[in-house]
Amino acid sequence: MCKTLKQNRLTKNDFAEFIELYCADDLSRRQATWSEDNPEGRWRSYDYADLTACDKTNLDIFWLKDSSLEDSENLPAPEVLATEIVEQLQAALDEFKEVEALLN
Repeated sequence: MCKTLKQNRLTKNDFAEFIELYCADDLSRRQATWSEDNPEGRWRSYDYADLTACDKTNLDIFWLKDSSLEDSENLPAPEVLATEIVEQLQAALDEFKEVEALLN
């Protein structure tokens, strides 16, 4: 019976080989472990041309969306945004004037 990721969670140790071979501190040290002589090696690079030659390759990342950002289609009109920004900046300026008055 296969265990799911929920039953068998990944740990940092599962990524140890990747972290070691990635060489984030010095990219010039990266070396492939896969070759025709060593097909069990798990670390290799691919040329862009090789990737795009594959059937159904899609390198678009449009589906990566930061859910914390508002959808631009649902934003208020630019003049409404501008008015809100001015109001917030004026409120901040008024608060700074109060601090300045207290310091003087």
